[in-house]
Amino acid sequence: MSSARGSGGAEALRRMLREAHQARPEDLPGMAMRAAALLGATAIVIYLVDHQQRVLTPLLHGSAPHRTPIDVDGTLPGRAFTLVTPFAGGDCPEGGRWWLPLLDGTERLGVIEVVTGGAPGDDAPDEYVSVASLLGELVVTRGAYGDGIEVVRRREPMRLGAEMLRAQLPPLTFSTGHVVISGMLEPCYDVGGDAFDYAVNGDTVHLALFDAVGHGSSSGLRAVTLASAALAAYRNARRGGLDLTATYHHIDAGVAALERPGLITAVLAELDQRNGMLRVISAGHPGGLIVRGGSVVRMLPTPTALPVPLGHRRAPVVAAECLEPGDRLLLYTDGIIEARSRDGEEFGLDRLTDFTVRATADGLAAPETARRLVHAILEHQHGVLQDDATLLLVEYRGPAHTPPEPFTTPASDPLDSPGSAD
Repeated sequence: MSSARGSGGAEALRRMLREAHQARPEDLPGMAMRAAALLGATAIVIYLVDHQQRVLTPLLHGSAPHRTPIDVDGTLPGRAFTLVTPFAGGDCPEGGRWWLPLLDGTERLGVIEVVTGGAPGDDAPDEYVSVASLLGELVVTRGAYGDGIEVVRRREPMRLGAEMLRAQLPPLTFSTGHVVISGMLEPCYDVGGDAFDYAVNGDTVHLALFDAVGHGSSSGLRAVTLASAALAAYRNARRGGLDLTATYHHIDAGVAALERPGLITAVLAELDQRNGMLRVISAGHPGGLIVRGGSVVRMLPTPTALPVPLGHRRAPVVAAECLEPGDRLLLYTDGIIEARSRDGEEFGLDRLTDFTVRATADGLAAPETARRLVHAILEHQHGVLQDDATLLLVEYRGPAHTPPEPFTTPASDPLDSPGSAD
């Protein structure tokens, strides 16, 4: 790598950082193109993944060249996205081309295309990776000040309930190096009352799934309101330092105090990164499962508590399990296993466990496993869900007192998905 190229990379980052302070979402394509010139490339184009993670759509404005959307599955850019790995190649009349994942931490946002103007080398230049990293951060931070990013990520109109609830969800993926957390919620544009949340405070990983009763039109909007209240109460308890049992009671009391309280099932969990100790309360909710090696080694007990807001009637029981390095914990709502095909066949627990085990055996990373699992459920119902399908997939990589593992994905090809779920 030449010193000229190296200095160009540093200058590209400096200019992007200076411009970012007053940048709108629609300014990012132009910033990327100016960075390309400093790197000796002819173009850098930003592609954002849609909410269902099926299509990569270009963010075009200003000097960015014209591009069309690209499918995630079965394409080279899709491989860069799913495997979180740079790839060189693809037809490009303007010269050589690199595809690099666009990340915010470990959250997959899309990809960037770098047109080099000549044949690319064997390794992605460090400057391209650095620019992609900064662009990922800017997509998130600048997206908070305008609607351009969100509009590009939508493939159909979003209904009011989904607009309310999705704004409250955390990023789909986060990793500490010791734990990888990945969540998914479908349908994207018309949710009925499911929600998930997580946080990592010190050595403790906090996890929650909620399923508020009520779907469709006005009842669906009421369910979204209930789920939003449960989310707020959960975060309020967590930030107040309450333990798991006290958190359950805090949510219970908060929902009971609403003018029109409704029924919410929930699973609340805490994972200690230092030793893998998992503690769970299942409030009328599926308990979840633990995958170790090539099999499901434990179905978590359920229920261990009454749904919210019935908690005053019976004390909750906290179930405990010890995870081993490499274990995966899958928490899910009943919309996953109760999804029905046109002939009435449920997706079912057996199909769910089989898919999860095979995805783990195939070496799929947790975010990609979650993405493909939700897509398998949608395909089982021919693209139309009768209920929300929500999950949290947690991979415990090892004790927090050891050096954290880098976030990596195995080199399995997305063109070879784990076997059909049907």
